[in-house]
Amino acid sequence: MVAKRCGIKVSTLHYYEQQGLIHSWRNAGNQRRYKPEVLRRISVIKAAQRVGVSLEEIKQAFESLPNNRTPTVEDWQQLSKNWQQMLDGRIAYLQKLRDNLAGCIGCGCLSMTNCPLYNPDDKLAESGSGPVLLDQAEQKARTRQETNV
Repeated sequence: MVAKRCGIKVSTLHYYEQQGLIHSWRNAGNQRRYKPEVLRRISVIKAAQRVGVSLEEIKQAFESLPNNRTPTVEDWQQLSKNWQQMLDGRIAYLQKLRDNLAGCIGCGCLSMTNCPLYNPDDKLAESGSGPVLLDQAEQKARTRQETNV
C-alpha cells in the first residue's frame, strides 16, 4: 500500500529501509507496517533525488534532524537551502565542462595546441588525479558561491 501510494516499487521501499532512510515494524503475520509519516519521508527522498541529491546526502540530512524525525516544513526549507548550494556548485561545474568542451570541439582546428583540456607531458598529474582542470574550475565556482552567500 505504501509503495503504491508513493509511486515506487516494493523493492525500492525495502531498499530505502535497508539504507536507514525509513523504518517499519512487523506485525504478527510478519508483514511490514509503516507509520503514516513514511509517506512524507519518501516524498522528500523522491523530490531530492529528482534534483540530483544522492541517497547518501539525503540520509545525512535525515540523520541531522533531531531524533531522526520526519522533516517538517521548516526542516524542508533548511534542507533544500543546503542542497541548493550544493546543486549550484554542480551546475557551475557542468557549465564549465560544457563551455570547455564546446570551445575545444567548436574551434575546428583539432590541433590540441590551444585546448584548455589538453595536458602535454601529463604535467597536471602533479596537481592530483582525475579531471584536474575541471575540478579546479568547480572549486573556484564553489568558492565564489560561498563568498556570495
